[in-house]
Amino acid sequence: MPVFDTLQRPLTNLRLSVTDRCNIRCQYCMPEKDYVWLPKEDILHFEEISRLVEMFVRIGVTKVRLTGGEPLLRRDLPDLIQMLAAKRGINDLALTTNGVLLADQAEALHAAGLHRVTVSLDTLRPERFEALTRSTALSQVCKGIEEASRLFGGVKLDTVVLRGVNDDELVPLVEYAKSVSAELRFIEYMDVGGATQWSMALVYSRHEILETLQRHYGAIEQVVERTSAPADRFRLPDGTVFGVISSTTEPFCRDCDRSRLTADGLWYLCLYAAQGTDLRGPLRAGTPDNELQDLIVSRWKGRDDRGAEMRIALRNRAPFIPLKALKSDPHLEMHTRGG
Repeated sequence: MPVFDTLQRPLTNLRLSVTDRCNIRCQYCMPEKDYVWLPKEDILHFEEISRLVEMFVRIGVTKVRLTGGEPLLRRDLPDLIQMLAAKRGINDLALTTNGVLLADQAEALHAAGLHRVTVSLDTLRPERFEALTRSTALSQVCKGIEEASRLFGGVKLDTVVLRGVNDDELVPLVEYAKSVSAELRFIEYMDVGGATQWSMALVYSRHEILETLQRHYGAIEQVVERTSAPADRFRLPDGTVFGVISSTTEPFCRDCDRSRLTADGLWYLCLYAAQGTDLRGPLRAGTPDNELQDLIVSRWKGRDDRGAEMRIALRNRAPFIPLKALKSDPHLEMHTRGG
């Protein structure tokens, strides 16, 4: 039976960061020149991750998503996927990647038992990709998307829309998603973690996204469905379905069933949470599974987080975390707690 928090939100969805490292530097996530990395000795071993995930599954988690950083940088990742795929109770085992290494690893990921893949893709223009990511790997990302689509089917593409940066590519991105049989999700620019250059002026809202697409395609119909997924889904006149994640202007906190486990074992109940619960310490100290499980249950039962809703209520909204604070506590970074 699932465990519920103070707002009757079940604990069913775990985002699991396997590394805080990344091989690109996206403008909205890692815009600074240098970062403080987690000590290697603190990173959870696969056996430790598997043990913790088993505890989460016992108390209701059915969905696990591997994140980072860039998860494909974690050595021997298919071994971990194989461990997790074997667990009864996990109905959805997914991975979010920037796609740079995906073409070479997709087959091994699929063979290990991974169910789904989501790839970040913010532009189709090589020069813009380089400006956004400080990388020239756009062609590699596209190859990875094509390979994942061939193996998995149902690939999702995530696009963070920034005003004046890539808001003129909404239609080309929809058309590209069609060409690779993927479902595109537009994401409003969020003021979390490493978004040190965030401002409301850069946010291209859900309303504007829909308005832009409707001008080009005609009437857009919302797909009515009961789900805790972060994206609201819409259908174009030709039947193409896309999503919009509007955490900045229209938060979905009241239905959020997600929590996040960092690569070094800190468990966060909200993307905006300032503090996490240390699971690595008691795990390595030999704490019995039932006691650790009780700790997880008690923390979730006391959860009342509504981070995005509280942010939207602010009159003068600025980046959530000042740069100085990020340098002193890397766990506040989006790339550390799994986005």
